[in-house]
Amino acid sequence: MSLDDKSLRGRRAFSRTDNSILTQWWWTIDRWLFFVIVALVAIGVLLVMAASPPVAERIGLESFFFVKRHLVYVGGFFVLLIGVSQLSIKMVKRSALLLYAGAFLLLVLTPFFGNEIKGAKRWISMAGFSIQPSEFMKPALVVMTAWMLSEKKRNPDIPGNIFAIIFYTIAVGLLLLQPDMGMVFLMTTIFFAQFFLAGLPLLLILIASATGIIGMVSAYFIFPHVQARVDRFLTPSSQDRFSDRYQISQSLEAFLSGGLFGLGPGEGIIKKNLPDAHADFIFPVAAEEYGAFLCIIIVIIFGFFVIRSLVRVMQDKNFFVVVAVAGLVFELGIQAAINIASTLDLIPTKGMTLPFISFGGSSMLTVAITCGFILALTRRQVHGDVASHVSGKGL
Repeated sequence: MSLDDKSLRGRRAFSRTDNSILTQWWWTIDRWLFFVIVALVAIGVLLVMAASPPVAERIGLESFFFVKRHLVYVGGFFVLLIGVSQLSIKMVKRSALLLYAGAFLLLVLTPFFGNEIKGAKRWISMAGFSIQPSEFMKPALVVMTAWMLSEKKRNPDIPGNIFAIIFYTIAVGLLLLQPDMGMVFLMTTIFFAQFFLAGLPLLLILIASATGIIGMVSAYFIFPHVQARVDRFLTPSSQDRFSDRYQISQSLEAFLSGGLFGLGPGEGIIKKNLPDAHADFIFPVAAEEYGAFLCIIIVIIFGFFVIRSLVRVMQDKNFFVVVAVAGLVFELGIQAAINIASTLDLIPTKGMTLPFISFGGSSMLTVAITCGFILALTRRQVHGDVASHVSGKGL
């Protein structure tokens, strides 16, 4: 076969007239969103390569241990992303229900069999891997809430709002047992944002806001580690090497050291003193080695991802799709904002990864699921999916 024949076959493989599953997927997804996802993951690989070797060496591992693992996670990320993004609306709902059930089971087991880190049990070991169940609960709860709210809108006799509150209460109750106040805050914010989109009365929004404020104040007095974090944020004094305050001081120094264009790839010094440089504090590594320039680029890309997704979905007539995609996008956007704000000492540290970029198997896989749901729900629906896309009915 000649090179021209091979080239012709390659062009036909992704032509609009080709009926293969992969080709139909390519021409129906929002390719701008896909390119943004690829760009953020690529930046993540670059920064994990820069940040993780000092961390690995400090704990006695081979220099590129975390890099190799991250590349495996990236491979799984794209396999899962492409697979989930081909789901129909009905299958997105069913997948979210199964994901919720699985995350629920793991969250029940975590207080009993989980690993305690910094006063909280958030991780559970399975088959040699550490899994953070709350990460998987996030996209599941968002889709389940949108599903219940859309059923209520479709048929007022269905108590969808009540079911949504029950799903939320169960998830938050299990998170409080760990406790994981950062995740509770994130899920609560998204939950009420979805209710707002669904037309929640202003009075109930005010009541919910007041309840949230009371809850946060109560957490300060109930959970000692929450009180300690807030106190260190308000009156910084601890310089213990592995304390969040120490990491914050090193993080701020990295931002100052990097300046506008950074010290150059591999030239960072402060990352050697950051215990979580490859995970929660990877943003300061970007600042030190590539400067404020790359940090601003990352923020712009996240902003484009959020705005593009919302603009795309607001054109949809399916109420479930609008509420689900908005919630999923808020999930990623708010988490990124929390991570960046905590590294800049604007808020107390929350122990949240930077989506797409930080090292972490649970984080990468749940971001893949979240983005897969977004791409699936914003696809140009074809063939038998059209009717379900307009009505949003059924399981």
